[in-house]
Amino acid sequence: MGAFVAIDFETADAGWDSACAVALVRVEAGVVVRREQRLVRPPRSRFAYTHVHGIRWQDVERCGPFGEVWPDLEPVLAGADFLAAHNASFDRRVLEACCGVAGLAPPRLPWRCTVQTARAAWRLFPTRLPDVCRFLGIPLVHHDALSDAEACARIVVAAQALVGGGASPRAEVGLVHYGTREACDRLPTTPSSPSSRRPTTSGATSAGC
Repeated sequence: MGAFVAIDFETADAGWDSACAVALVRVEAGVVVRREQRLVRPPRSRFAYTHVHGIRWQDVERCGPFGEVWPDLEPVLAGADFLAAHNASFDRRVLEACCGVAGLAPPRLPWRCTVQTARAAWRLFPTRLPDVCRFLGIPLVHHDALSDAEACARIVVAAQALVGGGASPRAEVGLVHYGTREACDRLPTTPSSPSSRRPTTSGATSAGC
């Protein structure tokens, strides 16, 4: 097993550029070796998804914008084989939009989606993050960015173990590339009953399946 990084964003509003929290979990040889999380000041003060993740403008107004936060986090990706996310299209689009607004180049890494991984490896439906974590016995505080990112990382590790052990040839299907596209580090407590996150044609809804 090589190295990969699981990533999770929480967003403030329906704009793809409205990241208000980001977490990265790096895995090497199947072991979590680094965890990072940051609050981010989005470009607008209106928060539409506080009821999902518990983050308010007051929590982030003195934090750095994405353009200041991301350069400190990007070294976590060094040497990684891919980025993983649950509902990867959401997190990829948020990352690309935030990088675009900040004038930064997005990472040139493949993406893998653990929604697809869970369906291929274990034939799970539904495959919201709480459903997959319940099936695998992974602890989760849903819509806490670090908890979501670590859960995603552990799903990838579990699927890789299946591939390595030859237990499920379908697991390897879920590990194909999703797609290749070229004092604010403590998060507030997450509400106990968040909504789900899905990308929409009009913009982002907050944080992950």
